[in-house]
Amino acid sequence: MTALPPKPPARQGKVSLRRYAKLFRQDILSAQPTRLYRAWMAEFRTPFFRSYMCNDPALVDLVLRKRPDDFPKSNRIREGLAPLLGNSVFITNGETWKRQRRIIDPAFEGGRLRDVFPAMWDAGMAAVARLEALADGTPQEIEAQTSHAAADVIFRTLFSIPIEHEIAGAVFSKFKEHQRAQPVLNLGAVLPLPRWFPRFHSRQTKSTARDIRGLITRLTAQRMDEITAGTAPDDLATKIMTTADPLTGDVFDTEEMVDQVAIFFLAGHETSASALAWSLYLLAMHPEWQDKLAVEAQFELEPEKIFFSTMSKLKLSRDVFREAMRLYPPVPMMVREASCPEHFRDRDVPEGSQIVLSPWHLHRHERLWERPDEFDPARWHTPNGKDCQRKAYIPFSAGQRVCTGSGFAMVEGPLLLSMMVRAYRFELVPERPAMPVAHLTVRGKDGIWLKIAKRG
Repeated sequence: MTALPPKPPARQGKVSLRRYAKLFRQDILSAQPTRLYRAWMAEFRTPFFRSYMCNDPALVDLVLRKRPDDFPKSNRIREGLAPLLGNSVFITNGETWKRQRRIIDPAFEGGRLRDVFPAMWDAGMAAVARLEALADGTPQEIEAQTSHAAADVIFRTLFSIPIEHEIAGAVFSKFKEHQRAQPVLNLGAVLPLPRWFPRFHSRQTKSTARDIRGLITRLTAQRMDEITAGTAPDDLATKIMTTADPLTGDVFDTEEMVDQVAIFFLAGHETSASALAWSLYLLAMHPEWQDKLAVEAQFELEPEKIFFSTMSKLKLSRDVFREAMRLYPPVPMMVREASCPEHFRDRDVPEGSQIVLSPWHLHRHERLWERPDEFDPARWHTPNGKDCQRKAYIPFSAGQRVCTGSGFAMVEGPLLLSMMVRAYRFELVPERPAMPVAHLTVRGKDGIWLKIAKRG
């Protein structure tokens, strides 16, 4: 019998709030009870707030698509991330968020993806070249490599500079320090603190966020000078900084642009690195699928050059990447807030309640998916897979707040995956199995270790 992909053990039975908080800090996923993989809805009560996890596809559709303005992002998400993200599109609501999206969205339209595609290709070639020195059959921590590759994609497409650039490299290094500070695990995310109450971010969280924003400010100011001089490259940063809000005519000032670049780096780098690393791990678990993908990549990818139209031919790579995000959604939970009293599944939901949408549980829901814990890229061509993709698959959220970079990610991920598997074979390290944990994104508890060997 084929081994199932690793899944963290769920909590058994009830625990005290203090115990839950301790478990939550260690890992968001294993702190949750087993019943959530079958429940349509679950209520959690604390002395400070009520929380409702909604796995019923009808409720998910209501919150994300039908009435999104009635369920704004919870301010609890902002608490831990504010030092780095400021007032970025990831954590704003209402008219501020709508204005930001009107300016940002045009940069990620289909035509623009075609324009930045050569930069993605160059980042992929650089990633393949870096792996060559590691392809000696010894265990390698692959998340470090996918993080490097994803950061390179972000800097090449945003600012037309490689990760080796002095400022780009410094941002990448500081961001790794920021991750280790675990900024999302903040007191304000648990307790309903008044605005005047200090948030007690750790010294490392505040210091690394300040350093990252300072470095991004340098890049943004330099690009503003280039735009003024008429010498700016035609990349995503230039497009965003020169796009005016069609309703007001306003453009982002430097501070606002720093906020947005910070979330592009955090979301575009952190989530892509997670999805790519788990894709490689799953292929190592299932060498028969890896061989199929390698054949596709060798047939469809030219050795030195690729055209954007080729992406439509990387069908298996897309299916594998999509399946990896089903099993290991980079953002495992999303939190909204009920702005008025609601009535969900015969329960009264008070105003101010936290509405939790969990891609992790929805994507593995035992009453929705056939064989929910199995890796099967072919499922997307079955009636069950097609039905669940429509109503129970939200790795990028859905509705008006769907990730603006979702199209970007679905080009980047399959492309880098195909390029890597075309050049190398990835094998498991039995003595170092991966175990997913979730803080900001779903990563390996002790890393994701694989052996890499050149393909003949």
